[in-house]
Amino acid sequence: MEQRTMGVEEELILVDPETRVAAPRAEQVLRYAAESGGDGGDPAEELDHELFAHQLETRTPPVTDAGALRAHLVRLRRRAARAAEQAGVLTAASGAVPLPGGPPRTTRDDRYLAMVETYGEVARPGGTCGQHVHVAIEDDESGIRAIDAITPWLPVLLAISANSPYYHGRDTHYASWRSQAWAQWPSAGPTEAFGSATAYHALSRQLVASGAAMDPGMLYFDARLSAHQPTLEVRIADVCTDPDDATLLAVLVRALVCSELDGGGLTTGTWRAELLRAARWRAARYGLTDRLLDPPSGALAPARAVLERLLDHTRVQLEVSGDLDLVRAALPRVLAAGGASRQRAAYERSGASLPAVVDDLVRRTNAP
Repeated sequence: MEQRTMGVEEELILVDPETRVAAPRAEQVLRYAAESGGDGGDPAEELDHELFAHQLETRTPPVTDAGALRAHLVRLRRRAARAAEQAGVLTAASGAVPLPGGPPRTTRDDRYLAMVETYGEVARPGGTCGQHVHVAIEDDESGIRAIDAITPWLPVLLAISANSPYYHGRDTHYASWRSQAWAQWPSAGPTEAFGSATAYHALSRQLVASGAAMDPGMLYFDARLSAHQPTLEVRIADVCTDPDDATLLAVLVRALVCSELDGGGLTTGTWRAELLRAARWRAARYGLTDRLLDPPSGALAPARAVLERLLDHTRVQLEVSGDLDLVRAALPRVLAAGGASRQRAAYERSGASLPAVVDDLVRRTNAP
């Protein structure tokens, strides 16, 4: 059976090397990337602006192999880091900006400027950084079938990725503050089962008509149909500092989608929005350090047991894709020390220094 392709978009923070605060230099970084040409990829396709000028987006090509995906992630991070160095800044993969700085500077783009004007203070948390995973689908109908099936599992993916405990100079007491800040957008968050592509598109039109989204690109559901390519896009995760964690997230998303579309289905049933929000909150608050809502039952269960259940549900598809050993090795690692835990460990090692946390993020983001 031919493997479904997967691709990843990562949002990175640009950091001032002296102050360690977010640096609004994306325009200069992208200019240097375009001028340098780099490693054969097209900067216009692989690197891009985001809502605020302290952010940079990277986009891998679609691939079928986890090793190739990781190689692209590392290559794009290096390309971004080289261009950032020319612009006098550093790159860091963190779900939120740890240190306070000045007001975020909006990218000079008509759409982004209109977003900030329309949504006001809600737009400011748009400066947080996520990881978006794309998986190829045959058509919108199959995409909606997969979204409806995987939705109860999305908070588990958030817990695995949680990587934003510090925000603007304080410990939020969350593992993923980004997900809480992002949820303020009126079109963001979990969705109940759509049932059909017709229902999905009808709801999308209603949300745009209501003003909750300016266009389909602003439908910030935790999982959605891509507006520009034949993929399902999972958007719930924080950006991961470790490229191995980012790769883990991507192969798990693909395995969940394939379990529904190419296998026997996930048989988890559908959840009400209230329970989805509760599961999402718990994953954001604790990451993998406490109990999570178990997708098949809806009951609280230890994070380790929920990850074992996830592995059981996706085992066949992981075997087909050749990713089973990768996931078996990675899940104990993220259980022992996820992104938020590693940020807090850097804080403690340094004697309570947030600049040291940023230094650790920069180092790990750009490690081989």
